[in-house]
Amino acid sequence: MKLTSIPSETHEEIYRVADPSVGLVGFIALHSTQLGPAAGGLRMRPYTHEAEALRDVERLSEGMTYKNAAAGLPLGGGKAVIIGDPLTQKTPELLASFGQAINALAGRYWTAEDMGLTPADMARLAVETQYVAGLADGEFASGDPSPITARGIFNAIRTAHRHKNGTDSLSGVVVSVQGLGNVGFHLCQLLSNAGAHLIVTDVNKTRVEQAVRDFGATAVELDQIYGVVADVFAPCAIGGILNPETIPQLKVGIVAGGANNQLVGVEDGTALHERGILYAPDFVANGGGIINVATEILKIRKSQEWVAEKLDALDATMDAILTQARVENTSPNAVAIITVAAKMARAAA
Repeated sequence: MKLTSIPSETHEEIYRVADPSVGLVGFIALHSTQLGPAAGGLRMRPYTHEAEALRDVERLSEGMTYKNAAAGLPLGGGKAVIIGDPLTQKTPELLASFGQAINALAGRYWTAEDMGLTPADMARLAVETQYVAGLADGEFASGDPSPITARGIFNAIRTAHRHKNGTDSLSGVVVSVQGLGNVGFHLCQLLSNAGAHLIVTDVNKTRVEQAVRDFGATAVELDQIYGVVADVFAPCAIGGILNPETIPQLKVGIVAGGANNQLVGVEDGTALHERGILYAPDFVANGGGIINVATEILKIRKSQEWVAEKLDALDATMDAILTQARVENTSPNAVAIITVAAKMARAAA
């Protein structure tokens, strides 16, 4: 395994990880350790080239800095990616090699489960390094963070709906959900239980069929999800999906979902605001998972109570952001960035 430092003007540390013997190429990015060790999940995707993977890990790690600060956690922002198809190219040997790379950073970066990885994969990494969370077993094991992530997103949808429509009841509300992975599917369950009607799409047709069967959801094709008429659009797949091409297609009043880096740029937050679409900033809405993971990193006892308190505080932060955005008639994303910067300044003082 070879760990090669990549110079960066925006990040504290970025490394290329390579081990030809097991087919491993990936990256680890530490955006900030101002508030504590950089923390953020490891994802595996079949990126088309290394430059795409590097750009993704840079954006994701920066998002984790904002996310951890918004959640009031003593953690910085980091992320890791592996280039490859998790269904066909993920092997114990590849994971072991990447675990050794994480261990070489000596605790400056903590990893956890993300797209393409499972709690079992985290257990394999833990054989090589102690700097891994989201484990199923152990004294402080936090397990799969997906249900807690979904709970935070559900709270954000409810809060945004109250700001937009004067009630937090989701009975009869139409929600279009893009992405039915672990987080998206748990979110669908919560929304269905609350009486919402679902429109769903995913590359995995089996998951779509399950959502139709379990929740009475309406299925649409991948590129149709942007144009459906709904009250809420919940992006829960990849990032960068809110951009000049997709925003004009939206026929919703609210965007609130679990995907990281939903906006391509800050101007897209402004574009949503100008169209009268209320945007719940993603790095606040989807902070539940890292809150759950943090119990393991920080060795929190009575973790369920601690997580519940942090989720309530996160929802209060979202409420304050949306309130300030309404008063100032500006994009909630802009307010969220200022809010997080202030939190980081206070914590570092």
